[in-house]
Amino acid sequence: METVTSADGTTIAFDRVGDGTAGSVILIGGAFGYRTFPKMVRLSEALAEGYGLTVINYDRRGRGDSGDTPGVYDVYNEIDDIAALIQAAGGSAALFGLSSGAVLALRAAASGRVPGITKVVAFEPPFVVDRSGRVPPADLDVRLHESIAGGKSDKTVRYYMTKAMGVPWTMVTAMRVTPFWKKLRAVAPSTAHDWAVMRQYVRGERLRAVDWSGVTVPTLVVAGADSAALVKNGAKAIAAALPAAEHRELAKLGHDPKVEILAPAAGEFLTRARH
Repeated sequence: METVTSADGTTIAFDRVGDGTAGSVILIGGAFGYRTFPKMVRLSEALAEGYGLTVINYDRRGRGDSGDTPGVYDVYNEIDDIAALIQAAGGSAALFGLSSGAVLALRAAASGRVPGITKVVAFEPPFVVDRSGRVPPADLDVRLHESIAGGKSDKTVRYYMTKAMGVPWTMVTAMRVTPFWKKLRAVAPSTAHDWAVMRQYVRGERLRAVDWSGVTVPTLVVAGADSAALVKNGAKAIAAALPAAEHRELAKLGHDPKVEILAPAAGEFLTRARH
């Protein structure tokens, strides 16, 4: 494990996987994700071993071995975390985000605050771009912050999963009796950081190209053919809004991705020569 210090003094922990010559990529997990989650480890290894990439697999703030700022949930802090990690990677790196981590990667690239971003891979960024399906409640942040401040980890996990992510109650209930629930409870407070990233883009409104004009690097937006229509629609919408994006929909892939399908698509794009 290595660490960097972000602009606000928060310690961010990461693992450096591989030492290849094909460049560096920072892997950004989604809600409840952390660097030692088995799928994040396998994805890091697949990109390092199969494509010669140096992978920075980190704990977003509020998770694992990284620090946090309780009560302060500002997307620009997480963007500054990425800037510090790029410096640790040698000054340049691609970003590979999953779910809300994909939106964070895109927002970092659009912000103008992070020099050295070379490419972006966005796997199923969960934009909600119309009102045909689930739209999270407008006051979600109020209830979420109250639950976190009160130390109610179980309630926080249940609330965020059902109201922000749209996970069915039956599935959440089944998860509560598994050993994995304890790990979800441990990172429950970090969901407020995810909501800071997502809240303005899940209102059922069309994405505006002007908001994403700063993402000038080559970008790959990936969705799974087996994922929900809401997720696939969001992926198509952001790909259309970006200046230099390509969109791929991969067969036999869902929102909980199979590494053996996702890694080759990402690895090929990340190591492709720029023209």
